[in-house]
Amino acid sequence: MTERNIRISTGDRLAVEDQEVEIVERKGVGHPDSICDGIAEAVSRALSQMYLDRVGRVLHYNTDETQLAAGSAAPAFNGGEVVEPIHILVVGRATRAWEGQQFPVDSVALSAARDYLAKHVPELEFGTSVVVDTRIGEGSGDLQDVFGEEGGVPMANDTSFGVGHAPLTETETVVLNVERRLVTEYAAENPAVGPDIKVMGKREADRIDVTVAAATIDRYLSDVEQYRDTVTGVREFVDDLAREYTDREVGVEVNTADDFAEGSIYLTATGTSAEQGDDGSVGRGNRANGLITPNRPMSMEATSGKNPVNHIGKLYNLLSTEIAESVVSDVDGIRDLRIRLLSQIGQPIDRPLVADANVVTEPGVSLSDIESAIRARVDTELADVTGVTRRVVTGEINTF
Repeated sequence: MTERNIRISTGDRLAVEDQEVEIVERKGVGHPDSICDGIAEAVSRALSQMYLDRVGRVLHYNTDETQLAAGSAAPAFNGGEVVEPIHILVVGRATRAWEGQQFPVDSVALSAARDYLAKHVPELEFGTSVVVDTRIGEGSGDLQDVFGEEGGVPMANDTSFGVGHAPLTETETVVLNVERRLVTEYAAENPAVGPDIKVMGKREADRIDVTVAAATIDRYLSDVEQYRDTVTGVREFVDDLAREYTDREVGVEVNTADDFAEGSIYLTATGTSAEQGDDGSVGRGNRANGLITPNRPMSMEATSGKNPVNHIGKLYNLLSTEIAESVVSDVDGIRDLRIRLLSQIGQPIDRPLVADANVVTEPGVSLSDIESAIRARVDTELADVTGVTRRVVTGEINTF
């Protein structure tokens, strides 16, 4: 068998960490776009598991067109109400029958959506403040063929690409951890902070400015002073957290659109802006590594909801990220690494048309010193592409 087409080149560019201006964004789990990503992926995992349990293999499906139509609400201190519910529509295709078996696709999808919302946006009441419906059509039986023989390497479903990078810059690390830790450890002690948290990081030279939009939940706040205290607490937490990841100068602002004179503050009944006019769609938010990074090449493919067996829009974005992280972890002397994987429809997914590694080395390190180690690591990771499928199904890999 021929060798994999792995190309390694020296980056004719500055590492992102060394560029003058860097911008990084993360949309939190309660953001309308992220809600769609999360539900689409929860439904995807549930369908995969159902197929595995019943027939021993993942059958054809995609649920990556989930949409959210915002509701309306009347938040108020000590507790307001949802006036019009949020509507979520899970759209896609799935195998409903195979070799004499019928599959309860819609029931599985609705159950997965309900469980996901209960865990991540618990203030939403399923069936009242949020209504979920499905429009999952019948998948094409012919598409099952490109999944390959059971136990073998599947064939690419499309001619497409994925892109990943490593290591994360300090700004990327700050932005990612601000949202993750606010919605977990901080919200656990401060329930007035809702899950809809958007974080924007901007670095100019050696100063990082972090802007946080944090939805607050009205029933945990009695008046505007408690709201002010909540915002101040978030600012102080983020300021301390950021300094765990950088020695650069840091500035933090929270809920900068507040206008106390006009009584306009970020108060919600449910903890998400989806209750009040903010719609959502799969793929409009975070990329496969959980960030939106305009300083980096990015794929426009939605990662969440696509089948994890041979859909390149999912697999190669996740795999390229894992390859980049693995190479940087194992090979010393890399300042900035970009991985691009290009598939060709109908060809084995472990043999991309090209695997392109673009490297910015640390000062004093020549690419020739580390090229063979990079090539070996990339080759090993490509050989285990089906391992990505397994870990996606079990939820070990996040897709947004």
